[in-house]
Amino acid sequence: MDVDRSRTGSFGFNTASEEEIKSAAVADVYFHRAMQVLRAEGKEQTPVHAEVVLKSSELEKWYVLAGLDEVAHLLEDTEIEAYALPEGTICRPQEPVLTLSGPYEAFGEHETAILGFLCQASGVATGAARCRLAAGERRLISFGARRMHPAIGPMIERAAYLGGCDGVAETLGAERLGIQPVGTLPHALVLILGSTEKATRAFDRVVEEEVPRTILIDTFDDEKFGALIAAEAIPESIFAVRLDTPSDRRGNFKSLMREVRWELDRAGFSHVKIFASGGINTVDILELNPLCDAYGVGGAIAAAPMIDFSLDIVEVDGEPRAKRGKWSGRKRLLELKDRSHMILPAEAEPSAGAKDLLQPLDQLYASPPDVSSLRERVLEQLATGDFDL
Repeated sequence: MDVDRSRTGSFGFNTASEEEIKSAAVADVYFHRAMQVLRAEGKEQTPVHAEVVLKSSELEKWYVLAGLDEVAHLLEDTEIEAYALPEGTICRPQEPVLTLSGPYEAFGEHETAILGFLCQASGVATGAARCRLAAGERRLISFGARRMHPAIGPMIERAAYLGGCDGVAETLGAERLGIQPVGTLPHALVLILGSTEKATRAFDRVVEEEVPRTILIDTFDDEKFGALIAAEAIPESIFAVRLDTPSDRRGNFKSLMREVRWELDRAGFSHVKIFASGGINTVDILELNPLCDAYGVGGAIAAAPMIDFSLDIVEVDGEPRAKRGKWSGRKRLLELKDRSHMILPAEAEPSAGAKDLLQPLDQLYASPPDVSSLRERVLEQLATGDFDL
């Protein structure tokens, strides 16, 4: 398709380049104006200590920290001394998750980007962790990349996987994670080939054997009949059937799924699993768990509420100083013997056995972290903690 860009005003995709992010072109304008004033006053090199914190919130009593990999990349070759919690740490409000010390000029205009990296990635990871808690041991796949701008698809899939998903659907995101992408087949294939049976047989014939045969069954057919059509078309290789029925057409989804399970079992296909997708959230997961074996979750993960961090100066030129509503001065975040967290002034002596959680950011990212290990860390915390949905 030919496009006259002089008429549309379009210059390509509406995304910022790495160079634009690193040069602070994406900053809110008041940071640029603040630096303009500070330079005029000769104060741009004022040493400050700032911290990133989630304010106390009834909505987010806990969250999974993510996005620090991009913050570390942004702050490379700056004069900033940065300390942070490791990604995948489950945190509570008021806990400092990132601290920045150095001349304000070195990071002031990067505040917009730093918060953007952390707020969105942590929101996605937390959405995934909530779905993980709801699903228990059942398979959980991120289907959300198509719900967001493709330029951030790999970020979404990384945060979703880190937060507890078993797999991701987007090819590039999976490639960067070093895992195989997970998917079934789209309605488009069934529509073009003309029937569930034809699409099932063609998929089984063409796609590599190691790909599980999870067949979408509700393009044309009532779900219980579609399930039998798929199972009877490839009885030796079928792995699961996927129900993607829109909410306005499915009525009681649990009842519909119970009917599918009954018909599959009655026909000798009790080994065929049931995979649910289509606007699934934690409430749906909890309701469907008795019948469902796996979930593909889109918006509830990819568009999960962001974690509303703020980045605030708490010390200026060695003097504790903070705006109203903030705790002034440098702080230590400690893990106690019972694995709970405690915030203390930097000069305070911790109790015996307490461990400092904030670590040098450049050491955390001296080499690319193994996201699978970060994911396992999240799962371990979820298994041993008390986290409300």
